[in-house]
Amino acid sequence: MDASAFTTLRVRFDDDIAYLQIHRPDANNAINDRLVAEFTTALDLCEERAKIVVVEGLPEVFCFGADFAELQKSFDDDGVPQQDPGPLYAVWRRLASGPFVSIAHVRGKANAGGIGFVAACDIVLADSAAVFSLSELLFGLMPACVLPFLIRRIGFAKANVMTLSTQPVTVQAAQEWGLVDAFDDNSENLLRKHLLRLRRLNKKSVARYKRYMASIEGSLVSAEPKALAANLEVFTDVENLQRISRYVKTGQFPWESAT
Repeated sequence: MDASAFTTLRVRFDDDIAYLQIHRPDANNAINDRLVAEFTTALDLCEERAKIVVVEGLPEVFCFGADFAELQKSFDDDGVPQQDPGPLYAVWRRLASGPFVSIAHVRGKANAGGIGFVAACDIVLADSAAVFSLSELLFGLMPACVLPFLIRRIGFAKANVMTLSTQPVTVQAAQEWGLVDAFDDNSENLLRKHLLRLRRLNKKSVARYKRYMASIEGSLVSAEPKALAANLEVFTDVENLQRISRYVKTGQFPWESAT
């Protein structure tokens, strides 16, 4: 697939470094089925050609999670939409265990499913204005598929706090918790510094190391069935879908009274 054929991603290769930029500016860089499908195709290319995969968003928003507008339209038109969280989980699992070094370059807001992309990557670099949040419980949802990746990175207790509080976490706190590895006012320069070092690695050695780490850790595979089942449960709950639909149409949060 030619890079120009992607519509939700901007895909660029610089020798053996792949840059995958989530690019849905009109939708707050939200996740829809097309984005997941294009990520799957892009990662196929990366497994063949890339030693390093950099996942980026827009300057103000990295990724804001599920596309509520598309979910609302599907619900209003056809009732409870058909949900299949498996392909997105598979994308994150490939970022975590694929034969390349994966880097999340986070600028601005990373929320809900956006945290899945962050937590799945091997290295997380951010700018000083980056913020991280899990807002799902506000809508009766839960970050079911995100949590195996997030717990693997920051531990059960901190992931639990992020989920229950729904509050944004500053980049400073995110680094203390282990979600972010480094941040800087000039994150582009920070990324360049890391790439200079990582370019020295051998692709075969990286692939062998990632395969070994996946074999001894194993939590992402074992957690997958429960994560997918929990995701389906909350995203096929009619009350949750009604909350989402009202929010998209009116901007009112679930706890606010209808006017």
